[in-house]
Amino acid sequence: MKRLRKRLAAAGASEERLEWANKVEFLLAIIGFSVDLGNVWRFPYICYRNGGGAFLVPYFVMFIFCGLPLFYMEMALGQFHRCGCISIWKRLVPLFKGVGYATCLIDVYMGCFYNTIISWALFYLSSSFKWPFPWQSCDNVWNTENCVPDNANVSLGNASSNYTNAAEEFFLRRVLEIQNSDGLENLGNIRWPLLLCLLVIYTIVYFAIWRGPLSSGKAVWFTATVPYVALFALLAHSCTLPGSQAGIKYFLMPDWSKLLNIEVWIDAATQIFFSLGPGFGVLIALASYNSRRNNFYRDAIVAGCINSLTSILSGLVIFSVLGYMADCLNKDIAEVAETGGVNTHSCAENDLFHGFLFFSKGPGLVFIVYPRAISTMKAAPIWSVIFFVMLVTLGVDSTFAGFEAILTAFCDEYPSVLEKNRKVFAMFFMIAMFFLSLPTVTYVRVWEGGNYLIEYLDHYAVSYPVLIVVMAETVTISYIYGIKQFADDVEEMLGVKPSRFLKLCWLIVCPAIVSMILIFATVQLKPLTLNNYEYPEWSLILGWIIRLSSIVCIPYVQIYIIQALVRKRGSIKSVNYEKRLHCLMVPSQLPTTSLHSLDAEDCANCCMDKRHFSEVAL
Repeated sequence: MKRLRKRLAAAGASEERLEWANKVEFLLAIIGFSVDLGNVWRFPYICYRNGGGAFLVPYFVMFIFCGLPLFYMEMALGQFHRCGCISIWKRLVPLFKGVGYATCLIDVYMGCFYNTIISWALFYLSSSFKWPFPWQSCDNVWNTENCVPDNANVSLGNASSNYTNAAEEFFLRRVLEIQNSDGLENLGNIRWPLLLCLLVIYTIVYFAIWRGPLSSGKAVWFTATVPYVALFALLAHSCTLPGSQAGIKYFLMPDWSKLLNIEVWIDAATQIFFSLGPGFGVLIALASYNSRRNNFYRDAIVAGCINSLTSILSGLVIFSVLGYMADCLNKDIAEVAETGGVNTHSCAENDLFHGFLFFSKGPGLVFIVYPRAISTMKAAPIWSVIFFVMLVTLGVDSTFAGFEAILTAFCDEYPSVLEKNRKVFAMFFMIAMFFLSLPTVTYVRVWEGGNYLIEYLDHYAVSYPVLIVVMAETVTISYIYGIKQFADDVEEMLGVKPSRFLKLCWLIVCPAIVSMILIFATVQLKPLTLNNYEYPEWSLILGWIIRLSSIVCIPYVQIYIIQALVRKRGSIKSVNYEKRLHCLMVPSQLPTTSLHSLDAEDCANCCMDKRHFSEVAL
């Protein structure tokens, strides 16, 4: 069997495959994928809520014991087997090929709403070229009589309890147009400005990935570097603002008592898990375009550390501005950190705005709070353009990678049809995804309406299923494919085997941590509710169907493969059912070019004779 596996690897290495032009392009692509919008708007709030500087202890513990080992594992699998997340299971454990299909379906769900958020950023970017900003004044057609412009709002402070800020109304009534929808049951019409922005995003993504690493490798030079230029520029400027130092101090001030709370450790594990992104098939796809001898161990450490440091950098940028806002509004930083300094008891439209968003943990931070702060700065248009260019590039980077994972998976699975026509396949795939995204750019009812679709898909279609995928992947590689075999694969590429620490993490620690997150998520599973809006019962049922649709791919494909093998008993009469089942737990497909080099012993070890190998391979 070991000889067969080595021949599989050699055959895979000999196949012609596109590669990154250089190591830097691959590293930029990995960094661009892992560093996304969540680093900017989620980590700062999670860190602040869970003890500030003290949160960095569980965060980096989870990074070392779970995040980095899983990051390393997926990169190693992709680089060694040189194929996408579907075909790779033929060379690992064929019975678990459904994991690859589940991964692709999760990526499709993710793409349906993630690009809409990027389109919001693009809409703000286009509005940044207007001065004064449209979110500064209350003289627009979308404003209500309760609107108060920034200059009046700052002077009012807490004096008024029945006002809305101009920045709030721009986001809610201009960008999302909440006033034109009654809720999920009536999403309303298409938001044409957002539709145009969405079309621009999909066009950019298409031309970035249509040629695989040949095109995306060039795009990441811009999309993966611009966010860092923007972050450092914003930090340098925000540190000169009054109150910024107090904001940074508030962000980093440790509350060590929080470390005794199990939820803090769960939040740390969840944050590092979803930030690095195992389970989405992206790391496998991007690494599959590496040369066999690339030092992916170094790449994993560099990309992982940059991702974590970027999260901290984003926290400094965000809280320096929140400190500045607290100083301007004469409010406590904690109040600004929770509400963005806006009046959460305003907006009488169906009374749905009450507590509509904890601004510092979601899009409200970057689409209401930060634009409001920027409008009070000197040279505001410049800083606004820098900020929203950063958001757009952060978003499209992750979209490049997510869609590349899907294209790579299916092109490798069906090379004779799709790989030869990749550009056409990519075009039709982008068109399909564009139309699937249309419901997310309809009129919305506050955060719970059309944007409810975004929260809805994230809650049901992505968060929980991807944990199942990673659990299945980790256990299968460690215990069925075999940690020893995986270590041999790594040694063949790097010349050294993984350390005992990494093996221990893959065998015990990673499954334990992912199980802990799963158990905690399962215990807390409850119908999705946001504030005072009660979701229709049919939407909750549909949500579970969506959630299970990707998870069920794993057992469904297993049943299909077993049935297919049983039906072939006439072709391999000399092999009993027990051995046939064993075939599903070992590599069962070789490239056709290497078939003739197999000898009888190899074929016997794979539970099939040479004549019937290609017929039985699944």
